[in-house]
Amino acid sequence: MATGKQDLDRLLPIEGVKIAAVQAGVRYANRYDVVVMALSAQCRTAGVFTQNAFCAAPVVLARQYLQSSQGRARYLLINTGNANAGTGQQGMADARNCCQSLAELTGVSADQVLPFSTGVIGERLPAQKIVAALPGAMDALQADNWLMAAKGIMTTDTRPKGLSVSLEHQGQRITVTGITKGAGMIKPNMATMLAFVATDADIAQELLQNLLRTAVEYSFNRITVDGDTSTNDCCMLVASGASGVVIDETDSDLLAQFSDLLNNLMIGLARQIIHDAEGARKFVTVQVNGGADSQECLKVAYAIAESPLVKTALTASDPNWGRILAAIGRAGVADLNVDLIDIYLGDVALVNQGGLAPDYTEAQGQSIMSQENIELRIELGRGQVSETVWTSDLSEEYVRINASYRS
Repeated sequence: MATGKQDLDRLLPIEGVKIAAVQAGVRYANRYDVVVMALSAQCRTAGVFTQNAFCAAPVVLARQYLQSSQGRARYLLINTGNANAGTGQQGMADARNCCQSLAELTGVSADQVLPFSTGVIGERLPAQKIVAALPGAMDALQADNWLMAAKGIMTTDTRPKGLSVSLEHQGQRITVTGITKGAGMIKPNMATMLAFVATDADIAQELLQNLLRTAVEYSFNRITVDGDTSTNDCCMLVASGASGVVIDETDSDLLAQFSDLLNNLMIGLARQIIHDAEGARKFVTVQVNGGADSQECLKVAYAIAESPLVKTALTASDPNWGRILAAIGRAGVADLNVDLIDIYLGDVALVNQGGLAPDYTEAQGQSIMSQENIELRIELGRGQVSETVWTSDLSEEYVRINASYRS
């Protein structure tokens, strides 16, 4: 199941980046499961990684290599089917083996190859299968291969996820293209299961990292499917500089335009994950207004977005507003005055000043809850801060997918 638009628009190539997707048989036969991204020597790469303490071996290694190479990565090596997480020192050795093999094949240093994995946790990575597939991947590298890569990083996703955006500056075009994957085990706490974004703008390393952190905070850090943060979450941003357009603080207008462009692309990718959440029938926006600060708005938003009772009511198209009310009350907001709270389902007032809105009817609520796209809006009446979180419902299909994930 999935919601929203099914087909991707064309993903635009980024000069300085070439991509290949090949079949290595990591977990399944006849499936593209290894992706290689080749980056030109002038590329800079920034990254953010999972905050899960049990982070996977490739996360540990990619973080180390990104630092030791000072952001001058030359290859991103991605596999699906196996997370290489919970695998101890053997997992680290297998990740290093894959990076070293690609480095030897291409004549770069091992710390210029960044590894990424996604799939089943706790099983040894079949490194030799990945290594054996690398020569074929080198032969298959193409600039216009983003869609194939988006397909190659899928696990329980039902469709590839990607987006391209661009802007004109003094007769020159800046392009940003990104792909992502993720459908379950989604509460990123930094990024998402995996996301790879590239631009042809010229951006210094420190600024590139700052732009990425900001974009992630208001996109991937605002989505949840099930409240579970993966061991393998990574989001990478590559700047090739091939357009010749420099993004820096000396041109504040251009910097602001590019920042908005990147933020919108990241939000678009994050929303695609929720549209394709495991078993999803509903795409749900939870907007919390009138908070004293961002933290309390997010507490309320996530309490609603991750409540099994709210999510199953959404699946059933049941306007059971009491479940929303209860979630707000247990969100942990200090000194919450419930008499100030209003709750809206779309444009229908459910709750006014802490009680049932006098004009509310069950038919009104049912009409909104029967829709595929639903907005829940909470007015706290405590301040001026607003936050938005995107989530899905919780269906029988979600349970089936995760009950049979390893079979």
